[in-house]
Amino acid sequence: MELSRERIVVTGGAGFLGTFVQTALGKAGVAPANILVPRRRDFDLTQQDDVARLYTEMRPTVVIHLAAEVGGIGANQNSPGRFFYANMAMGLHMIEQARLANIRKFVQVGTVCAYPKSTPVPFKEDDLWNGYPEDTNAPYGIAKKALLVMLQAYRRQYGLNGIYLLPVNLYGPGDNFDPATSHVIPAMIRKFVEATKRGEERVVLWGTGSASREFLYVEDCARGIVLAAAKFDGPEPVNLGTGQEARIRALAAKLRDLVGFKGEIVWDDRKPDGQPRRCLDTSRASVLFGFHAEMSFDEGLRRTFEWYRGRATR
Repeated sequence: MELSRERIVVTGGAGFLGTFVQTALGKAGVAPANILVPRRRDFDLTQQDDVARLYTEMRPTVVIHLAAEVGGIGANQNSPGRFFYANMAMGLHMIEQARLANIRKFVQVGTVCAYPKSTPVPFKEDDLWNGYPEDTNAPYGIAKKALLVMLQAYRRQYGLNGIYLLPVNLYGPGDNFDPATSHVIPAMIRKFVEATKRGEERVVLWGTGSASREFLYVEDCARGIVLAAAKFDGPEPVNLGTGQEARIRALAAKLRDLVGFKGEIVWDDRKPDGQPRRCLDTSRASVLFGFHAEMSFDEGLRRTFEWYRGRATR
């Protein structure tokens, strides 16, 4: 698909990942007038009538569906019903209306939270159905995984060209640093920065630190999504990641040094670790559309911290 010839709706396009997807589309030759970003104040994507109106008014030929209600472990524990409903409803209406509008391609961005809790490392896409997700984020993960089933069913029955991508945990400049909803990297950076400012001697972090995660720089993820939109047309889900595993305890030490916090890290083991390990097999993305992550982890962390520090000191 030559994306420069398409009218592309990017739901969630004004958000963290969405802004980078807009930039990546521009680099792929898509004119700004053909990158269409619906705003929540104008379209409630959990409502069928609003979604139908979106397709009528914007007349896209391609949809990249990024919009989601999401957060870290705490946010998932506090809002499991809302996270299930909002993510399920948005995807349900967006895909159904895409079928009715004869969209040329629908790109659904899923989540690594869809994988079973005890998936063997590295996670292979064929393991997606071999168990129940980790309890703390299961409602969110299952809602997103159901959209894979919907796209595969719609491909078989209606011929809708829908693809499904599974990015690992994202980070980078512009990330969400709200302590109530942020993920692990921005949450830690903020805690270390604020503790340094206040001259505190210790920072308390969630869990035991023994869990692992894989992290993908947001700009790399955006590039992978645009590559898939242009080059991939299959029904199978595809991981997007680096294939590199990081222990949370080691990540905390790395971020403490980066920020310059001199105090002690204390682990609150009354709080959950979440999924024990996360690391993806990324070979399918490499074979199917030539995606490889480019940003080194240390440089990505430095850029993320510098972005936050520039705003925290204003």
